[in-house]
Amino acid sequence: MAPEADSKPDPSAPRAPQAEPHDLNCLTISELESLAYERMDKQTRDYYNEGADCGSTLSENISAYGKYRIRPRVLRDISQIDTTVQVFGHKNSSAFGVAPTAMQRLAHSDGEIATARACRSRRVVMGLSSFSTSTLEDVAEASGDNPHVLQLYLFEEREHSLKLIDRAKKAGYKAVLLTVDTPMLGRRNLEIRNQFKLPAHLSIANFAEQNEDTDTAVGREHSRITTATDEKKTPSSRRPKMPRQRRPSTAGYHDGQRRIPPSGPITFHTHAANPTLSWDESIPWLKDVCGPEMEVWVKGIATAEDAELAVRHGCDGIIVSNHGGRQLNGALATLDALPEVVAAVKRRVPVHVDGGIRHGTDIFKALALGADFCWVGRPILWGLAYKGQDGVELCLRLLSDEFRLCMGLAGVTTVKDITRDYLCKVDRDGFASRL
Repeated sequence: MAPEADSKPDPSAPRAPQAEPHDLNCLTISELESLAYERMDKQTRDYYNEGADCGSTLSENISAYGKYRIRPRVLRDISQIDTTVQVFGHKNSSAFGVAPTAMQRLAHSDGEIATARACRSRRVVMGLSSFSTSTLEDVAEASGDNPHVLQLYLFEEREHSLKLIDRAKKAGYKAVLLTVDTPMLGRRNLEIRNQFKLPAHLSIANFAEQNEDTDTAVGREHSRITTATDEKKTPSSRRPKMPRQRRPSTAGYHDGQRRIPPSGPITFHTHAANPTLSWDESIPWLKDVCGPEMEVWVKGIATAEDAELAVRHGCDGIIVSNHGGRQLNGALATLDALPEVVAAVKRRVPVHVDGGIRHGTDIFKALALGADFCWVGRPILWGLAYKGQDGVELCLRLLSDEFRLCMGLAGVTTVKDITRDYLCKVDRDGFASRL
C-alpha cells in the first residue's frame, strides 16, 4: 500500500503574492474625494479644490481625458507587466509621481512628512512645494533614498531663493521645478471671499527662519524706539516688555519709475508672483546656481513656442501644466496642450504632464500622447485628508492598480510600448477616429 502523501506544504515551492486588502469605503479616486470633503474644513477644501474664476480650465483638465478612447489589443502574453519607469535616476514603481502642492498640513497634521513616507513606501517620486508646511530637510529625511524634487518660485529678491536652493542641494534634492506660469496670481474667488490665510499654528516652514529674523528685527526696532521715548518718564523696572511685532508683507509693484520688490515676511500671496522673470536672464542664473548637483526643469509650459525656448535655454525637462487650472482660466487643458509640446521637443528633453488625472487610464492616455511621465496633485491631498500616510498610500495604490490593469487589458507589458496606436479621439458628434 502506498504511503500517504505528505500534507505539509513544501517551503521551497513558489507562493502566489498576497493581494492587499481593499479599503471597502474607498475603491476609486472619486470616493476618495468625497471622503476627504467630509474631513476638511471649508477654508481648506475651497483652497485646495478651487480653480481660477469660474473654474472652466480646472474642469476641462479633467474632461479632456474623456475625449479619447483606448484601442485594446488581444491575444498577447501579458503574464508579466512592468509598470516601472526611470525618472531622476530612480526606478519609479509606476509612470506617475506626486505633484508639489502647498501647505499640506492643512489637510492632516503630518502634512508633507506623511506624503513623503507614503511615496517612499510605494517607491514613487515626490515633488515638494516651496510653500510647504514642513521643511525641505525634514521631507528629505522622511523620503530616505526615494528621490525628491523641489518646486521653486524664483523670487525678485534672489537671496531668498538662493538660500533655498543651497539647502536643497545639501539635502540631496535631484532637481528644481521652476514654476513659470505665475508672473501674476490668478483670481481665486473663494480665497478672496474666505479671506484665506494659514492658521496661526502652522507656518511656511522653508522660510520660517527668514521670517523670524524679519519679525525679530522689527520687534527690536519697535522696542528701541518705545524705550527711547519713555525711559526718562518711566523707571526701567516698570516699563512693559514690548511684544514682538510682525511686519506686514507687501507685494511688489511698479511706482511709475521703478520696480519695488515685495517686502516683509515671505508669503505666497506677496512673494510667489514674479513678473520680472525672463528666459534670457532667469534660466541662465538658475542653471548657474543649481550647478551640476540639481537639474533645472520648467513647470507651466503650454505651447510649442515656449517648449522650444526651454530646450534652447538648456532646461533639463518640461512639465506641461496650467497650475491645476488656478491661473489663466480659459487656457488649454494640459492634455490638449501636450501633443504640440511633445512635437516641438522632439525627444530632446523629457516631457511630463500634470492636471486632471483621476484614474489610471488617464495616465495611459497621457503617455500614449507622448508624455514621459505624469504628476498627480489634488487626489494626493484627498488621500492625506482621509487617512494621513495610509490615505496617500491608498491613493497611490488605486492609481497604480488601475494603470497596471489598463496596460494589461490594452495589450502592453512595458511603458515604452504605450503609443498613439492605442488611442482614438471622439469628435463632437461622437464618432471615433484614429490619431
